[in-house]
Amino acid sequence: MSDIEIAQAAQCKPIGEIGAELGIPEEFLVPYGRNKAKVDLNFYKAIQDRPQGKLILVTATTPTAAGEGKTTVTIGLTQALVKKGKKAMLCLREPSLGPCFGVKGGAAGGGYSQVLPMEEINLHFTGDIHAVGVAHNLLAAMIDNHIHQGNQLNIDPRTVTWRRVVDMNDRALRNVVIGLGGKADGVPRETGFDITVASEVMAILCLAESLSDLKDRLGRIVVARTYDGKPVTAAQLKANGAMAALLKEAIRPNLVQTIEHVPAFVHGGPFANIAHGTNSVVATKMALKLRDYVVVEAGFASDLGAEKFMDIVSPYGGFHPDAVVVVTTVRALKLHGGVPKDRLSEENLEALRAGIPNLEAHVENMRQFGVPVVVALNRFVADTDDEIQLVREAVLSKGARMALAEVWAKGGDGGLELAQMVLEALDEGANYHKLYDWDLPLKDKISTIATKVYGADGVDFSPAASKALAELEEMGYGKLPVCMAKTQMSLSDQPELKGRPRGFRLNVREVRLSAGAGFVVAICGSIMTMPGLPKSPAAERIDIDDQGRITGLF
Repeated sequence: MSDIEIAQAAQCKPIGEIGAELGIPEEFLVPYGRNKAKVDLNFYKAIQDRPQGKLILVTATTPTAAGEGKTTVTIGLTQALVKKGKKAMLCLREPSLGPCFGVKGGAAGGGYSQVLPMEEINLHFTGDIHAVGVAHNLLAAMIDNHIHQGNQLNIDPRTVTWRRVVDMNDRALRNVVIGLGGKADGVPRETGFDITVASEVMAILCLAESLSDLKDRLGRIVVARTYDGKPVTAAQLKANGAMAALLKEAIRPNLVQTIEHVPAFVHGGPFANIAHGTNSVVATKMALKLRDYVVVEAGFASDLGAEKFMDIVSPYGGFHPDAVVVVTTVRALKLHGGVPKDRLSEENLEALRAGIPNLEAHVENMRQFGVPVVVALNRFVADTDDEIQLVREAVLSKGARMALAEVWAKGGDGGLELAQMVLEALDEGANYHKLYDWDLPLKDKISTIATKVYGADGVDFSPAASKALAELEEMGYGKLPVCMAKTQMSLSDQPELKGRPRGFRLNVREVRLSAGAGFVVAICGSIMTMPGLPKSPAAERIDIDDQGRITGLF
């Protein structure tokens, strides 16, 4: 059966039962239908004195067209921990509609390791991403209205950096001109659209811990400069209060369940190639008070979501992973070794050996942060014993553990070996530390990530990037952490460089300030904040019948 057929055949428990299992009183649970609910932030405040559970971070090797199954393994591992008698739950991000209708797919897992209701989670869910888009676009409208109504703040329209957003892959909106039609229609200027999950509002939502924190962070958003070069913020435009009001429901974590009825928070959706790529701090901190073991997933590979989880999310959230799982497949490693996608099912030890350095780089990356590492080899039917043994030997040589995962086909039962390895790693203990000191100059922080995580020989900054970094230092933003924006398809900033690239330099072409989120974004190589649909988008295969049954959704 397909993922959607498996999901539709599954039976969910009423969400009130899942909440009761977590000890969430009925008055703090806000149902959205029968199978999902939001948790009131007042409950989060009420459990602050409870002890904190162990945190397990799941990341992966560099993504390939072969697929690694990171979300599926995340869900399956959590189900396996429960099968071993542990009190565990997981925290995931919400899917964006753009990838769902494009090529990447959703974010609900697969096979017998899914979160339910799968269709609703992948399509609209509880409206959080819609709320982010409306709040973002409210600020955009207020900027242009302020300029049109006399421009009391002396905003230079040429410096407005706050674009509009829509939660769909639409390349035609990347660059637009607004204010056309006449004097009554506003001041003409060039701008464009990003996909909603690329919005700083999404990053802020996932880092804020309360409504007051949310409102303060929204107020710190820098949207433009005045004619004399001073920053203009959302608070100066008096927009942050209304924006926070639009997000008052969205900040509440969403409670759902896995196919085996394990509790799950699915909340927030920043992309890891342009933002920090992890679910909300509120959801993670609440989960750590509710369960002894919490499994979280970071977007893309260790060089993106996991590095940002360690260097940005953990310090802001006041927690850190106690163990890390790196997901890979024999198929993906063979692709990194040069095998065409249509021949990945054939045994090829030479190509696998050539691709294994990619896995080794990701294991080394995570070990730099002082946490024990377990490699989850997501097993496919065509994997041979010799191929599996070759990967195992490489992992052991790096001082890490390895377990096979068969959670797509077997659910939690297929992750029992992995769960045992993770528990052993947790017993080993962690000595977590950030990769860099936030007090370092911005260029030094970027260079540290480039050389120690990506394996670059150094960094080349464009004149515009160097100027922007110097200005940010002068404005007092120099002690913020750095959020790298680069391709997810390579450890480098060049997507065609597979495996473990050597002898390259990282190119930083642009720098943006996300003052509300609390980081500086360094844009490397060609990275887009508005994807486009492929020649044959997934939307062509999605349909619904008269009974409301959806087909074609993975």
